[in-house]
Amino acid sequence: MQLERLSDRVWIYPFETERDRPNLGYVRGDKWSLAIDIGHSAAHIGEFYRALKAADLPLPALTVLTHWHWDHTLGMHAASGLCLSSARTKEHLTDLKKKIAQEGEEALLSLDESIRREYAGGQPVTVAMPDLTFSGGMEMDAGGCPVHIFEAEAPHTDDSTLILLPEEKILFLGDAACDVFATGEKDAALCKKLADTIRNAGASIVLEGHWTPQTPEEMIADLLSDAGQA
Repeated sequence: MQLERLSDRVWIYPFETERDRPNLGYVRGDKWSLAIDIGHSAAHIGEFYRALKAADLPLPALTVLTHWHWDHTLGMHAASGLCLSSARTKEHLTDLKKKIAQEGEEALLSLDESIRREYAGGQPVTVAMPDLTFSGGMEMDAGGCPVHIFEAEAPHTDDSTLILLPEEKILFLGDAACDVFATGEKDAALCKKLADTIRNAGASIVLEGHWTPQTPEEMIADLLSDAGQA
């Protein structure tokens, strides 16, 4: 699989449905580079890094996690550079690590067939912790490329982190717009709150974790439809 370019500074390593692998984002700054999500496993992130090297792009100095779910975080032990998450995401990862320590890897593998496919062949499940955490939001500049990182209320989890690149006009959502894993629940009030957040972000491209790039209008229409407001 090859990288897909979204702008002069932004690429994605595309999602894959079979193993439920999400899009992995990449932002090239003049000083350093940033990744968005760390993948489902060491194998997944390894493929991403090989694609970056093939494109003559430096490995990321920092990776930002959009939320705690395994397909976005379990490659963290094989990360290049540092990893950043919200404090709430770290709490969830701490709980997951304890659960696996107490109940074994089957506690995770039993959740979904896609996880078992990712870890087929005896690849170990390793839950690592982020190097850095934040609460609320933070801003940084990778060199000619401002990055806004902030927590948002959203239907998928209570730890959704969004990444806005205002000069590129790209907003990374992670899985924030999805329903709750396993239950399929999708709170209408949280859909409307996320729609407002997207509307106010000023982006031209909105990227979900497991889908192709969309316009803000398309994403907002989907969310309001789910909220019964279409």
